[in-house]
Amino acid sequence: MTRTKPSTPETPPTPATPPSPTAAQKSPPAAATSPAARARRASQLGELRLSGVSRAYGAHLALHPLDLTIHGGEFVALLGPSGCGKTTALNCLAGLLPLTSGEITMDGRRVDTLAPEKRGFGMVFQNYALFPHLTVRANVAFGLKMRKVGKAETRRRVDDVLDLVRLGEHAHKHPGQLSGGQQQRVSIARAIVMEPPLVLMDEPLSNLDAALRLSMRSEIRRIHQEFGLTTIYVTHDQEEALSLADRLVVLHAGQVSQIGAPAELYEHPADAHVAAFMGYRNLLVLDLAAVDGTGAVAEGRGLKVRGTVVGGAGLRAGDTATVAIRPEDLRVAEADEQPMAEATAEVVEYHGRVLHVEAVTAHGDRLHLKSAGPVRPGDAVRVAVDADRALVFPRTEESGQLPEQGPGSEGGAP
Repeated sequence: MTRTKPSTPETPPTPATPPSPTAAQKSPPAAATSPAARARRASQLGELRLSGVSRAYGAHLALHPLDLTIHGGEFVALLGPSGCGKTTALNCLAGLLPLTSGEITMDGRRVDTLAPEKRGFGMVFQNYALFPHLTVRANVAFGLKMRKVGKAETRRRVDDVLDLVRLGEHAHKHPGQLSGGQQQRVSIARAIVMEPPLVLMDEPLSNLDAALRLSMRSEIRRIHQEFGLTTIYVTHDQEEALSLADRLVVLHAGQVSQIGAPAELYEHPADAHVAAFMGYRNLLVLDLAAVDGTGAVAEGRGLKVRGTVVGGAGLRAGDTATVAIRPEDLRVAEADEQPMAEATAEVVEYHGRVLHVEAVTAHGDRLHLKSAGPVRPGDAVRVAVDADRALVFPRTEESGQLPEQGPGSEGGAP
């Protein structure tokens, strides 16, 4: 969700004072290193609950009923392709969109009926929306000034958050004198200086280059831990989500596909759409030649794969299925090993200790694999995969629209 910076400064809504801490608070595991962290390591939020939250535009249901409980101190990422409903969900939480149905409660108090400024949430967006004529210190202090917080308290809180985001020495500068990463840290500081119970981030790193994105991921996670934040983070980049979040919520076509810890979704995706976003770059539509319990043999177009059935209690021989394989699990077959396919290497990329190979079968299927040995474009390669690393999903009508891989992915998280 992109917001256009106003040509003249506007006074934002004044956030309400957030609720007092509750017994459900938990302290983040990271050690505090700043005065702000030492003073406020416990989350100000006990529990945020979304119950049947949905949003429709006429006959189109952009967000199907969503049930989600977030506990204080959690970092939750909403992940999915463009149009999946993740930004709609965030806007409903922020109060920027009214709910079609459902309710949102915070520590037992209903908040979806409140205006955005009365919810007291901090918000960080793709663009930084900083006032260009104000210094870093003045930008961060702006919300406190609007709330008429005393000068001494304002200075203390601004000093604390500037120290936390490591911008103390830049406090006198204007936004135009800062790098993109520094400007984003100013926008984060401006959000958290209000001591919000919840911080909402909508793809805050999308405008940064690759190196800055990597460093800012670490910064956001550190700030979240040290300040005791509860954060909901929207992204389409699975690497960002895996590295930052305690829990992932994967959305597709406005519906939740799977909720769980990063390791759970990475190793055990619930369906082919989740697999695509978790780095299973090889997505092959094949016919099942045999099914035996959780094992299956899928074949077609010169391919024959032994795999593990996921979520397909009713699969039978003759059914069509989607087989998902990570590039790091597909390998060049040993001389005495039965290959799943024979292909010709077309693109070979050097990635340090391994090569990323894109090979094409005689029937036009593209296979992505990694090789520690030498492979050159034009080489014939025999490829193999272990049965427990090839996941077999039931073929659905929607799975014909699967992406080749998750955005931001090179076939898996680092």
